[in-house]
Amino acid sequence: MFNFLSQEYVNTFSYLNLFNYITFRTGAAILTSLFFSLIFGEIIIKKLSSFQPIGQPIRSDGPVNHIIKKAGTPTMGGIMILMSMTFSLFLWADLANKFIWICFLTSLLFGSIGFIDDYIKIKFNNNKGIKATTKISLQLIFSLIIIYFIQISFSNNIVGILNFPFFKNLIIDFGIYYYVIGIFIIAGSANAVNLTDGLDGLAIVPIMVVAMAFAFIAYVTGNVIFSDYLQITYIENSGELTVFCGALIGSSLGFLWFNAPPAKVFMGDTGSLALGSALGSIAIIVKHEIVLAIIGGLFVLETLSVIVQVISFKLTGKRVFRMAPLHHHYEKKGWAESTIVIRFWIITIVLALIGLATLKIR
Repeated sequence: MFNFLSQEYVNTFSYLNLFNYITFRTGAAILTSLFFSLIFGEIIIKKLSSFQPIGQPIRSDGPVNHIIKKAGTPTMGGIMILMSMTFSLFLWADLANKFIWICFLTSLLFGSIGFIDDYIKIKFNNNKGIKATTKISLQLIFSLIIIYFIQISFSNNIVGILNFPFFKNLIIDFGIYYYVIGIFIIAGSANAVNLTDGLDGLAIVPIMVVAMAFAFIAYVTGNVIFSDYLQITYIENSGELTVFCGALIGSSLGFLWFNAPPAKVFMGDTGSLALGSALGSIAIIVKHEIVLAIIGGLFVLETLSVIVQVISFKLTGKRVFRMAPLHHHYEKKGWAESTIVIRFWIITIVLALIGLATLKIR
């Protein structure tokens, strides 16, 4: 909204030109979504608690301290994240930018899957939710829709390309087969974040770190001078996604205020699926899909731990980890929850630095 006003009235009020700068609007988006969460967070949590008398259903086979300490905590905190992010975007993003709408649509579509899943868990007081086949089918369909919108927004020469980090000219054009890659990235990112969301603050801080990294990547990718200097693919209008990342970061910060141990609310599938899919769509738009796997390596490790556990148990009847996902393995080993969370945060920060280094090391 402010971007539109600045373009309309900048000749009359010169100071409105400030709203044309992506950096300024990104900072404003962070603060707006943060303060929205802080102001309305308690109200939203009370509303969520009002129809969740026993809170989020806890896994009966999970760590014992979860059953004791986390029982009664409401879920669906992703609603708070999406509301604050939406409010911030409508104020500070360029609403004429197609990439903003694509990422926003991604968040809403996957957030709706998560909302239905959370609602069923609460209604029937179990941790099953939507049938796995239905959930995956919806994710694949929505991912296909998002990839289609992204592809028709690109110029023909970059539609199906995949850039490989650390190499200047290693670019493969997958053509129509890129749809498969794109679907895998969006749905995979959503589920990877969902699997990581198991301890207070564990998922939300890595989400912020990844979003910060991609805010920088989106900014340089959408700038002709910076992209040329770094020898990365220039994506016209992708710089506006920096503002989207800012809104995501601020809303995540606001959520962390209430999700810090002991958590007053969990983000639930509503938040994890929405944010994970949004990060996936951003990575696809700025053509740094493999870099997402590096920066979001923690999410990848959590997912791989589940895959390895399932395959090992089915083939040999033995478990590689005491419990999957990976964070539960360390809980079973006796690590304190805060120790696991902080060490996983550190791992994410290190991976983010490595991922950003790929922009220059080519």
